[in-house]
Amino acid sequence: MSRILLFIGGLFALLSVALGAMGAHLLKKHLSDSMLDIFKTGASYQLTQALGLILIGILLQINPKNRMFSASGILLIIGIVIFSGSLYAYSFTSVVGWAKITPIGGLFFLIGWVVFLTGVARLKKIEGA
Repeated sequence: MSRILLFIGGLFALLSVALGAMGAHLLKKHLSDSMLDIFKTGASYQLTQALGLILIGILLQINPKNRMFSASGILLIIGIVIFSGSLYAYSFTSVVGWAKITPIGGLFFLIGWVVFLTGVARLKKIEGA
């Protein structure tokens, strides 16, 4: 699971940088300022959560039996797809329905980080740390 989270985290990070660059250079001409801000918010949250996935993947390398870390990674992936994906869709289509599901993705982020903290609380002290 750790390799999967590391890969997906790296992929989401790569895509967020590419999307951010696309937003800064190409979409400026096609989206209103408010829709461009919404698009950038999606890319920003995607990058932040992608780095979280990488962190969780590293922690799973050290603690492969910690189910809380695995679960938190899955929750963050779902959150990225719903939160950032809905913001991207909304910025391109202006269909308000997309914006209405964005908070569901945010809820997945919050639950994912609570589950992560639970996993941290259950860690045993690592020698030398």
